[in-house]
Amino acid sequence: MKIATWNVNSLKVRLPHLIDWLASESPDAVCLQELKCEDKAFPLAEIEAAGYHAVFNGQKTYNGVAILSKLPAQDVQRDIPGFADEQKRIIAATISDVRIISAYVVNGQAVGSEKFAYKMDWLAALTAWIKDELTRHPKLVLAGDYNIAPEDRDAHPDWKDEIHVSVPEREAFRRLLDLGLADAFRLFEQPEKIYSWWDYRMMAFRRNFGMRIDHLLLSQALVPQATRCWVDKAPRKLERPSDHAPVLVELL
Repeated sequence: MKIATWNVNSLKVRLPHLIDWLASESPDAVCLQELKCEDKAFPLAEIEAAGYHAVFNGQKTYNGVAILSKLPAQDVQRDIPGFADEQKRIIAATISDVRIISAYVVNGQAVGSEKFAYKMDWLAALTAWIKDELTRHPKLVLAGDYNIAPEDRDAHPDWKDEIHVSVPEREAFRRLLDLGLADAFRLFEQPEKIYSWWDYRMMAFRRNFGMRIDHLLLSQALVPQATRCWVDKAPRKLERPSDHAPVLVELL
């Protein structure tokens, strides 16, 4: 089973890239973030023509998440239960016997800001919910744009801003791992300076001035099944790309 996560940064703009990529990579399930479209504008016909089912949770202009899958999704959950939030950042579904969650974590803007406080509250609510989900779904993948580079090696050495690399954010990421989740990328030996996001400005992609903030976290039941995890930089090289690249994991 091949599972991917990709912040497309506008599904409308990136739809041709996505359709071509689905044809070339043929993932079994894809978690998308930053759709930036309401549910009524979701391009379901195009996705189905590409051979995929889709469940989605969108809003106009901002946020929005989806799960595309070759097999139909079951037991779909939108948003974090019990957490009052108008922003559409979560969708979960069971594909075959694997619980898959597409998450778009709050950016946080700047350490100490109101948006940072919202990020920390949101992450706390996510962690509490995932703890509960793991009791029901031993095979679970928490995929998405976390807006957190977990370790120093996950950000370019010249990154100076605190956001995405601050101690509170990294501690929140660690609390997710402490539930029994594993960072699929770090299960394997990887080259240095592998990132999944690069700013559009200052020729960041050409300079590889990036961060690894898109992650696939696996429950312990899935860890032995993981055979490979990698970042596919090819879509980032296209004209009018997302600022994120897809991250993929293969499971036996």
